Amino acid sequence: MNAHVPSPPNNAGPQKRGPQNRGYGILVEPLRGEVQVRRGGTLLAKSTRARVMYETRLQPTIYIPRDDLVVDISTKVGLQTFCPFKGTACYHDLKLDDGRVDNAVWIYEDALPEARQIEGHVGFVADPDTEIDLGANQIAPPEYGNISGPLIDWLLREAAFLPTPEEFTKAFSQKLLEQGVYLSRLSVLAWSLHPQIAGKNFIWQKASDEVTIYAPSYEIYEHPAYNASPLRHVSKGLGGVRHRIDSADSEDAFPILSDLRAAGATDYVAMPLPFSDGRINVLTVASDHPDGFSTANLGLIFECSAVVARYYEVFMQRENAQSLLETYVGKRTGERVLGGKIRRGEGDEIDAAIMFCDLRGSTLLEEKLGRSAYINLLNAFFETASTIVHDNGGEVLKFIGDAVLAVFPVRTETHEETGVDADLARTQALKSARSIVPALTQVAAEHDLAELTCASGIAYGTVTYGNVGSRERLDFTVIGQAANIAARLGDYGKTVGHQIVVSQNSLPGSCQDSTSLGALSLHNVSQPVESYAVAPFLTAPERKIQADPSGPPPVPVKVIK
Repeated sequence: MNAHVPSPPNNAGPQKRGPQNRGYGILVEPLRGEVQVRRGGTLLAKSTRARVMYETRLQPTIYIPRDDLVVDISTKVGLQTFCPFKGTACYHDLKLDDGRVDNAVWIYEDALPEARQIEGHVGFVADPDTEIDLGANQIAPPEYGNISGPLIDWLLREAAFLPTPEEFTKAFSQKLLEQGVYLSRLSVLAWSLHPQIAGKNFIWQKASDEVTIYAPSYEIYEHPAYNASPLRHVSKGLGGVRHRIDSADSEDAFPILSDLRAAGATDYVAMPLPFSDGRINVLTVASDHPDGFSTANLGLIFECSAVVARYYEVFMQRENAQSLLETYVGKRTGERVLGGKIRRGEGDEIDAAIMFCDLRGSTLLEEKLGRSAYINLLNAFFETASTIVHDNGGEVLKFIGDAVLAVFPVRTETHEETGVDADLARTQALKSARSIVPALTQVAAEHDLAELTCASGIAYGTVTYGNVGSRERLDFTVIGQAANIAARLGDYGKTVGHQIVVSQNSLPGSCQDSTSLGALSLHNVSQPVESYAVAPFLTAPERKIQADPSGPPPVPVKVIK
């Protein structure tokens, strides 16, 4: 028998028979006489206490007391589904003489008040493998209609033009209030693909009519507060949660419930918000009405939940794409790719200072430290160099082996912070190279090394900033003589013991601490390059603390609510 999985309901309680009703309906009625359930001729259940449940959009379901089964069922299996009217259904396998039928039946062991009549009953639906003999009973579902109205119209029309998940969260909450939903708080936890944050938690509260955003780090998974939260329960596929929390003797299955009660909440629901890829995100709502959420309230939210999930999926997919691009190709390059610069050969000619910074002695370091420790050291080097480059207005385009390739473009637009002077790009690149050298002293100490050195080359010129590669595999990079010269100058510095070597045209006018190396003949460079050695700083500058433009910093504790 194919197991019936309860679908999310939508917006009204038990219905009276009669004219078509435009709300959501759930109705339980007793059946008269004996009802039998068979599978392939095998009697599964025989009862004079059977009941039928009618629920909008679902096939009528027959519920029979567990004591009236004539075959064995397994202990509950892992599958659970949640309904805010019936509660959490636990599934069981049927044990038959000719084999086991997986997830065949379900039971609401602790049904919610709206479905108390089916608590402890076993659910069956008729299908090609299952025959239900109703005797003299007639199945006659009420005439439930489709749900529509201002909220549905808004989701189908206006909501599509909201540009951010924050604005959508606020507008959706306000629309629910307009439709008579007694909502005091709404939150959405959406998981993400980001190297530092696990996801985004958007929390709207009626008291402030504002949305607060938390971006928890991956440490959230180890935090006791999260592990004791409804968010983890729902995200792990353990079903939804509903608790009436309006009385002091309410059972607080989760710590958040006592916090919400103190804030005046009376009812709380956490429900799955599944994405199309199978990830389970979480929508929570709280009410401060004396009677909590009505059936109509929760039904309306559930009716909209699938559409709401798709909105958040679109929002998060764009954030994921942006974060992944920024992680692998850098912020400016990521913006260009998202902006449509994705064709092979497509790019811009820009004037820029190019820095190529190479870690020295890598082969010996790997032999000395071992592969795992060496990878940790290499990551520390990349982190140090990248942070300094970013703090100085540059962008790391890529890591090549044990080297960092960074670009410092000349700004052609008017901007008070970056300026328009080409000499600024030169200054930023040189300052980065001079800062990396002393910063590696601390990295060496943290890895029990006597020293850790690098060699940097800097060149300035016009380069092509764009896509190269095959039809299926592209690389966004810089192509041009300046990039080649920067790499060769770094190699030359290794051979003569200079940690920073720059071309004459990349030397800022303000630099006084340089030594002429003359015109150098470099590999695969047709003309000699007038070059200079520049001394590094004696100490690394203090790192800038910059606000994350995408939202608040990671806060693993706050997301539990």
